Amino acid sequence: MQQENDGLKKEVGTFAALATVMGTVIGGGVFFKVASVVESTQSAGLTLLVWVLGGLLTICAGLTSAELAAAIPLTGGAVKYLEYTYGKLPAYLFGWAQSLIYFPANIAALSIVFGTQVVDLFHLNSQISLPIALISGLSITLINFLGAKAASRLQSGTLIIKLIPIIVIVVVGLFTPGNVALHFIPTHLSSHTGLAGAFSSGLLATMFAYDGWLGVGAIAGEMKNPKKDLPRAIGWGLALITVIYTLINLVFLKTLPITDIAGNLNAASESAIQLFGALGGKLVTIGILISVYGAINGYTMTGMRVPLAMAEEQTLPFSMFIRKVGRHSGAPYGAGTLQFVIAALMMLLGSFDLLTDMLVFVMWIFSVLLFIAVFILRKREPDLERPYRVPGYPVIPAIAILGGIFILVTTVVTQVWLAVIGILITLLGIPVYYLTTRYYRLK
Repeated sequence: MQQENDGLKKEVGTFAALATVMGTVIGGGVFFKVASVVESTQSAGLTLLVWVLGGLLTICAGLTSAELAAAIPLTGGAVKYLEYTYGKLPAYLFGWAQSLIYFPANIAALSIVFGTQVVDLFHLNSQISLPIALISGLSITLINFLGAKAASRLQSGTLIIKLIPIIVIVVVGLFTPGNVALHFIPTHLSSHTGLAGAFSSGLLATMFAYDGWLGVGAIAGEMKNPKKDLPRAIGWGLALITVIYTLINLVFLKTLPITDIAGNLNAASESAIQLFGALGGKLVTIGILISVYGAINGYTMTGMRVPLAMAEEQTLPFSMFIRKVGRHSGAPYGAGTLQFVIAALMMLLGSFDLLTDMLVFVMWIFSVLLFIAVFILRKREPDLERPYRVPGYPVIPAIAILGGIFILVTTVVTQVWLAVIGILITLLGIPVYYLTTRYYRLK
């Protein structure tokens, strides 16, 4: 399959792609999700187990989807993989969900976290957290308008900086005698939850922290050598993230009692204070700020490429504007403007958790379809050029499928209305698809 030539500059190398994977995934989740994971598991052992299993599931998912990314290296990423395998409508619905809710909601939620952390760090008036959030999101969008090279440099820089406090906490924490006795079995499970419920809820909580890996496929069309670099970036990036997440959670668990971590969004800062004193809390907050800023950039960079690809096919309203690309920068400023406007509206509305949880559910529906697509294409097109083949086939793709189904079923059982609303919003894309395509066909 030949790569497309859509005017985008091919400037993204191996390290930049690796940085996009790690920089997008390592955001606020590693610091904030420990509270909900521990609240669900109520034990050190089960907490570490769900972080490891969540990472292994994500690695299986990433390695599986990487086969599609290498064989179909087109701008738009997973949208193009779905279209190639299932046809235009399923691909459109995936792009619709990503463009209108998933990427903007993540950008909005992370921007709000950024604004809140700035206010807490400098003890500012809480009312200015929203303007700071808007400014942070806008600044990253403007940086991305300078081109893929500028955005990649920001991603690489924030990755290097954000890892410094994490590494310091892990190294010092592992070699510092623990103040807390680690219990590797649940000690405070509620009577109606049970071990299985605790495991399910804890694993689901980790999925948000591991989220973001799929978006890197969207920049395949701007990578220098996507057929080799993309699988490497996904595989190595997610493996390193799993190790980082597990080790830093071990430090949290060694430093603070389970009851002090469960439901406590300041657990990371309090853990650092135990290790380094009052200055440690500020260092962690600064690390969180850099981490979140890099994650916003990762979602912005990859997210704007999805509506661009859809607009190129004139399947979105206002496609003529959305498909505009900077003459000198090669940046899709039309799609970027749309993405920021939606994200800004979400910031103003202020209800992000429900949207994010809902779209994580919806994204996993399409993720399972992607994993199944590997089997379909292996059988349907055995001669398709595959520079990279998922290792351990068919076991690793099967694990990814089963893990995805587990997440979907658990979400439906525990949050049925969230699942229903997520599906309905996605299905709204069907009439938009037919109306838009009909409009452009008659025009």
